[in-house]
Amino acid sequence: MSVSNQNISEKFTEFFKARNLLQGKFLAAVSGGIDSVVLCELCKQSGIPFAIAHCNFGLRGEESDRDESFVRSLGAKYGVEVFVKKFDTETYANEKKISIQEAARDLRYHWFVQLKKENGFSFTLLAHHADDNIETLLMNFFRGTGLQGLTAMPEENIDEKFFLRPLLGVRRKEILEFAKQNNLEWVEDSSNLSSKYTRNFFRNELLPAIQKVFPQVEENLLDNIDRFKQINALYQTSVDEVKKKVCEQHASEVRIPILKLMKYRHTSLIYEIIKDYGFGEKQVDELIKLANADSGKFIGNEKYRIIKHRNWFIIAPRAEIAETIAIEEGMENICFGGGKLELKTISKEKFQLQKKETIAQLDAKHIEYPLVLRKWKQGDYFYPLGMRKKKKLARFFIDQRLPKNQKENIWVLESNKKIVWIVGMRIDDRYKVTESTKEILKLTANISQTV
Repeated sequence: MSVSNQNISEKFTEFFKARNLLQGKFLAAVSGGIDSVVLCELCKQSGIPFAIAHCNFGLRGEESDRDESFVRSLGAKYGVEVFVKKFDTETYANEKKISIQEAARDLRYHWFVQLKKENGFSFTLLAHHADDNIETLLMNFFRGTGLQGLTAMPEENIDEKFFLRPLLGVRRKEILEFAKQNNLEWVEDSSNLSSKYTRNFFRNELLPAIQKVFPQVEENLLDNIDRFKQINALYQTSVDEVKKKVCEQHASEVRIPILKLMKYRHTSLIYEIIKDYGFGEKQVDELIKLANADSGKFIGNEKYRIIKHRNWFIIAPRAEIAETIAIEEGMENICFGGGKLELKTISKEKFQLQKKETIAQLDAKHIEYPLVLRKWKQGDYFYPLGMRKKKKLARFFIDQRLPKNQKENIWVLESNKKIVWIVGMRIDDRYKVTESTKEILKLTANISQTV
């Protein structure tokens, strides 16, 4: 059934009204095809302030340059700013060992995020419509997906990327009718006719074949997407309740009792927990094996590690690269990767013994400047307070039963290449305050690392 201009415009405007976004500043991703051209026209008719972003992937020679020229003319037509970027897509795909489609997707989305940050855009508008969503559902289903994948594309993605799809409730035939009735011009992408690309195969061959058996397949699949979204909402509510029972938040890390997690014996629950930290379904089996591994073993990715520590899993950010800070005499406040360090010299008369681990009180006469504040390393040793024999820090941490992620975030303070304090833990016995002490160097650590 055809839809009038007014109806499609009302749908579009209502999308923004429902989200109270009419006053935002938007970036429209425009290829020059009919979908993105209609997106621009709807923005203009609805009074939505927008600029245009166009990606020239350089994959179709003169046709790619033609598209860029056309999009620049659209910007002139609507009196809006146009951002254009050319990409060496094939080189990027080869370097990353991914398909051309994946490469183009990565390049454009990263650029859109960059434009948003640099120019203060509220959201990036994408011209995906209902028919695109049908194809996405099918592609997700056949490549293998969980329940979330069956919900296809969301209308809004408000994580760090901030994308909106205001046409997701509009069919392709409605877009075509709107374009014709508004005398819009657009360019055709010749690659859309080739079924070598996955989406084109589903659009040009698979769906038409299915329609011969099930003529209402597209309407049925759109209804299924709505059902899957409702089911997924219920599922996520249940998962969130279980995660609250299993996961314990400790500053920047999450601790999970292994026995409590494993009693569920549910791989979907494990995946729902670890996916928030960049782990995929392939890591589920690895985590189950980790439950029976030795303490200190872990699985990791670029940002996080899941560490087996006794009867716990600890999900923690990867440790930052170590740094070294020189502290000259007279300096009072030092900021470092582990927090903040305050230094103060006091006389013996004003001295009061404090037994907090975050406070070190040292005999000032043994201190030689500059002090060095750094991450600990293998081979480090000191003389723990109350002991006459030296002990390697690695052994000391084992005795303290520190998990791997905490050990990696320990800092030490050196004087003349000797460790005087394991920051936030223990001072060296050789620097303790004695009866003969006249001045005390008091160090107070405000530690930001997990404890």
